[in-house]
Amino acid sequence: MPDLLLELRSEEIPARMQRKAAGDLRKLVTDALVDAGLTYEGVREYWTPRRLTLDIRGLNARSADQREEIKGPSTKAPEQAIAGFLRKAGLTDIAQAQVASDPKKGDFYVAVVSKPGRAAEEIIEAVMPGIIRAFPWPKSMRWGAASTPKGLSFAGIEGKGPESLRWVRPLQSIVCMFGTEHEETKVIPFQIDGITAGNITYGHRFHAPDAITVRRFDDYVSNLEKAKVMLDADRRKDMILHDARDIAFANGLDRVEDEGLLEEVSGLVEWPHVLLGTFEQDYLEIPAEIIRLTIKTNQKCFVTRRQGTDDGSLSNHFILISNIEAKDGGKEIVHGNGKVVRARLSDARHFWTRDQGDLPDLATLEASAQKFGLDLKKPLDQRMAKLDALNVTFHAKLGSQGERVARIRSLAKELAPITGADPVLVDRAAVLAKADLRTEAVGEFPELQGLMGRRYALLQGEDASVAAAIEDHWKPNGPSDRLPEDKVGLTLALADKLDTLVGFWAIDEKPTGSKDPYALRRAALGVVRILLERKVRLPLLVVLEEHGKIASEDAIAIVTDEAKSGVELARGPSKEILETWRAKMLDAAQAGERVVIHRNTFGPDQTADLLSFFHDRLKVYLRDLGARHDIIDAVLTPDADDLLLVARRAEALTAFITSEDGKNLLAGTKRATQLLAAEEKKGTVVADGVSEALLTLYAEKALWAAISQASKEASDAVAKEDFRSAMEALSKLRAPVDTFFGDVLVNDEDAAIRANRLALLKAIREATATVADFSRIVS
Repeated sequence: MPDLLLELRSEEIPARMQRKAAGDLRKLVTDALVDAGLTYEGVREYWTPRRLTLDIRGLNARSADQREEIKGPSTKAPEQAIAGFLRKAGLTDIAQAQVASDPKKGDFYVAVVSKPGRAAEEIIEAVMPGIIRAFPWPKSMRWGAASTPKGLSFAGIEGKGPESLRWVRPLQSIVCMFGTEHEETKVIPFQIDGITAGNITYGHRFHAPDAITVRRFDDYVSNLEKAKVMLDADRRKDMILHDARDIAFANGLDRVEDEGLLEEVSGLVEWPHVLLGTFEQDYLEIPAEIIRLTIKTNQKCFVTRRQGTDDGSLSNHFILISNIEAKDGGKEIVHGNGKVVRARLSDARHFWTRDQGDLPDLATLEASAQKFGLDLKKPLDQRMAKLDALNVTFHAKLGSQGERVARIRSLAKELAPITGADPVLVDRAAVLAKADLRTEAVGEFPELQGLMGRRYALLQGEDASVAAAIEDHWKPNGPSDRLPEDKVGLTLALADKLDTLVGFWAIDEKPTGSKDPYALRRAALGVVRILLERKVRLPLLVVLEEHGKIASEDAIAIVTDEAKSGVELARGPSKEILETWRAKMLDAAQAGERVVIHRNTFGPDQTADLLSFFHDRLKVYLRDLGARHDIIDAVLTPDADDLLLVARRAEALTAFITSEDGKNLLAGTKRATQLLAAEEKKGTVVADGVSEALLTLYAEKALWAAISQASKEASDAVAKEDFRSAMEALSKLRAPVDTFFGDVLVNDEDAAIRANRLALLKAIREATATVADFSRIVS
């Protein structure tokens, strides 16, 4: 069976796009071939900085013939219906159709349409241009004549405008070879934007720029290898990894692992060479995090540390990956990279030093310092005062960063008694948490938010818990990220995430489908993880309601007539914002437009909706731990706001449900609650409470006594949060329930007795509901 080799060669493809692009090409091509009636035995994709390649093995040489029966109208149908059938079936005369019979519907027409198979080459030639034109690059471009608007010309060639090809970088050549392993292969010469697929590719742009003639995949790979192109990205990645470790070890060093950077550099080179560079020892005075990010971001190089050290310190050597096999052993490349690294580290040292000095305009920061209780003799306090004084926007509808810090500070104060954190330390940490946003180091490397705040806090003598909390209030940033170190950081992290969620709910900026631009799902999962893994009992409803009032206070939007020229403005009482409001209102009034001042509110609806959002994240978290979805549903009521208690209920129920007592509990309650639900659905009257005077039979008296006893024992156990004991007490109902259903007719002819007996079943449901909704559990 024949194979297909496809190569799309272009200018440099960004490393972050390569792996996905190769996967997309594989799916698009194979889906198109299968849809056209071809099958294949195997496929593998490859990528380098300059090419995407597919190797498809065992393709059919031809698609199968197809026979399709198209059912038509009755033979007695009007002419219009028959004419429509002929058009659909592609027939010119009804005599070309067959007549079939149905015992109920009578005779009707059937068209038998045969579609002959097509050669694989014809199918490939037909589908490839569309795949290339519609390729899903995150970003693409037009170039040269193709980018010239239609009707104009570039270098004497008329432009094609929006119909021209868009590609991530200029597409230079296409290889498309088809054939069996033992026969001569052939080119499938489809064309797109003046590029015709052929059998010519090119090797390394510096080492082997000459043309390479291709026949099939094996010689394609070997010829590229001779031309200094290693096609397999994972092989390049593995070579870089081991060569980097070897060169580090040979110099008494360890490479600092960085999987993301390893993936990126393997996509930057076609012929990797690992070299060791160096910089002056003095630069090691800069925090290791800054050095690492500087070298990684600007030069795509790995940092190293002395062998055996694991204290976070670095060495003054770095590992770089070259795409050139230099004649001088790489000395010139190392020298050039070293110059750039030194320049970048010099800038980083400048940032680091400046951030520890005084700001030049301290006199203008007095009001902000007084508002937050800041000490303007301390550099980090100065930056927080500057953040507030500049009125830096957090979100257009949620005000400034200073206002947000005030809200977080207020909420953290309320949370401290619940978490058991020192309120003084919590307050200090809350005030300084966002200060590093005004440091030059974080301005250059936003990834260092929090971490630099911790560094600067320790330098100015802050308590270690305060410094740790400044870094940790961003955490956890995902399901695998660590939690805050202590109670101060934990409290601040909760306050930060809850303020974010409440604020965006107040302005109705909630996640939709797969879109979550403000990472609110991650924030909610962070809250869930903190509460459950640090065993914090937090009454979410109260917290959300109270903080919601603060978050929505002064959140004003001015909306003009029909919102055609409406303007939504930031919240907050600053003089500049108030003046803007007045100006907009005046302009609108002079234009004769209706002006409405709208205040965002955070009421019961938003509270319930946000609590439901937390429930969704809790379900995800518990399911990831192995909890059954039906058990989670059984313990999670719409108003359950103590998430730790919900998790404990789910854990107890999971452990209990498979025991003999658990089976008794399910059997006893389900029979009762299912019958009750069926009668309620029919509208049967159920008494408000059980009347002992109407209990005439021994079985119903015994059941009522058992319910009363089990209900009391279960309630007492739930009050102590001993859910297993509560379920054990309820499981004792099975025997009296079985006896009741065996001896008692629930639907008695006497309406009062019937309503009272249904009230017995209702009492069972109410008793078990103190633990869980057992009707949701799948037996």
